[in-house]
Amino acid sequence: MRRLPLLLPALWLALLVAVPLLVVVALSVSFPAEGIPPFALPGRAEGINGEPFALLLEDPFYRDAFLGAVLVAGGTGLLCLGLAFPMALGLVRAAPRWRPLLLALVLLPFWTGFLPRLGAWIGLLRDEGWINTLLLGLGWIAAPLPLLYSWPALFLGMTHAYLPFAVLPLYASLSRLDPVLEEAAADLGATGPVAFLTVTLPLALPGAAAAFLLVFIPAAGEYVIPELLGPPSAQLVGRVLWGEFFQNRDWPVAAALAVALLVMLIIPILLFQRLEARR
Repeated sequence: MRRLPLLLPALWLALLVAVPLLVVVALSVSFPAEGIPPFALPGRAEGINGEPFALLLEDPFYRDAFLGAVLVAGGTGLLCLGLAFPMALGLVRAAPRWRPLLLALVLLPFWTGFLPRLGAWIGLLRDEGWINTLLLGLGWIAAPLPLLYSWPALFLGMTHAYLPFAVLPLYASLSRLDPVLEEAAADLGATGPVAFLTVTLPLALPGAAAAFLLVFIPAAGEYVIPELLGPPSAQLVGRVLWGEFFQNRDWPVAAALAVALLVMLIIPILLFQRLEARR
């Protein structure tokens, strides 16, 4: 009877996590074939197909896609941390009656559809958008700036999309800190910045690491934002995976990309869990 409450969550995880994962792994070792669907599952005679994973290791195009995804996700995580830390600290130190409203403002982007938000950025950044129109009207520029389909636009959209994922765990971590510690540091002669660097920041590092991971993991496989805001050269793993699946119709290679991305994202999670276990 004690295991009965765990049965439904276990069944849910099996159907929505384990089974899809096994399907993707099976596709990654399948053989490309003509027809619908465009693959043939491995059999006893053929064995498994290791060419998709070999292609990922040998072709620099795929290696560059993974490297670009890591750099973009890491940069997005650092930008979100830099913005989220003062926001979370402000939430913790705000008057209790204002905290629900401020938290609602942080979560406000989630109340709007993802694509409409990106459409708003497109409207702001395009050549005839509000930003270029304002700068041209003020006479600060002679021609529209190429803001859209650029790396700054890509990081702007990524940071805007994933910033709440960094604010919430940092807020939870900072709200558990005892303010007496900073007061004690101040009594010992530490200034505000020194007390923050020596007391608040070290104690908030686990929350910062969790916030970084919550941003890094979904950002590494992002497809929509690089496609709508990024430059054509931003061939990240999400865009490459979509191209292999829908354009090239090479489902084994697309599945191998998904498996490799999953393995890549598991590594920082395991490192974080190991550090937490040591603490």
